[in-house]
Amino acid sequence: MLPVGHRDIRVLHFSDLHLTPSRKREIADIKSWASLKPDLVISTGDFLAHMEAVPVVLDALDELLNLPGLFVFGSNDYFAPKPKNPFSYLMKDHGKRIIGRDLPWPDLANGLTSRGWHNINHSRAILTVNDTLIEARGTDDAHLERDNYEEVSGAADKRTQLAIGVTHAPYLRILEAMSRDQLDLIFAGHTHGGQVRLPWPGGSKALTTNCDLPNWRARGVTKVKDEPWLNVSAGMGTSPFARIRVASPPEVSLITLEAAL
Repeated sequence: MLPVGHRDIRVLHFSDLHLTPSRKREIADIKSWASLKPDLVISTGDFLAHMEAVPVVLDALDELLNLPGLFVFGSNDYFAPKPKNPFSYLMKDHGKRIIGRDLPWPDLANGLTSRGWHNINHSRAILTVNDTLIEARGTDDAHLERDNYEEVSGAADKRTQLAIGVTHAPYLRILEAMSRDQLDLIFAGHTHGGQVRLPWPGGSKALTTNCDLPNWRARGVTKVKDEPWLNVSAGMGTSPFARIRVASPPEVSLITLEAAL
């Protein structure tokens, strides 16, 4: 993955915190992630689930904000959650969205960028991590059809040694576009790992991804043919109105990128 002779890069990837001020256990878990000693932190969105969650998120991430970081937003960063039929998550997506009040996402963006993290919603960033020059690009949330990959499309900067794509919801249109641009690795969230999974030989099986990504790719690292590697985080949280996860435990990913032999 990395050029010969380059030092390993430990990437901490988290997603879908859905934080509220009352989620003390989740907040404590997030604070503990700094002990994993990552070199780069990537968030694939859905930080918020409450009007007053921005200072909670920034406090929980405080120590990690001292490290290089990249982030994009998901639908739940823009709009507060509303009660809905929990079984609708398993039904065909007709594009209809039930959204609540506007959330103070600009305050979150400003809080993260003021500490040095890169906002790559429809933007590119170049950063150096352990002497490796990385180009990262991202899109805004595809679930709300806010994505416009053309704003960041094209070949990676020739100076860079690793090209990363970041998006909240891993819709195939985004993965295919990033593949055409020959990125090395893509990070996404949104799926909650299926949220409800069935026991299956060798583990469990997701019933849905809540997008057009095949169910078997609902969580973890996967690769199809010559496309980039894809890591989908099953995320940490749930909607405050449906705090249910079945055979899809909360997770944060720590991925070590190693030099080619």
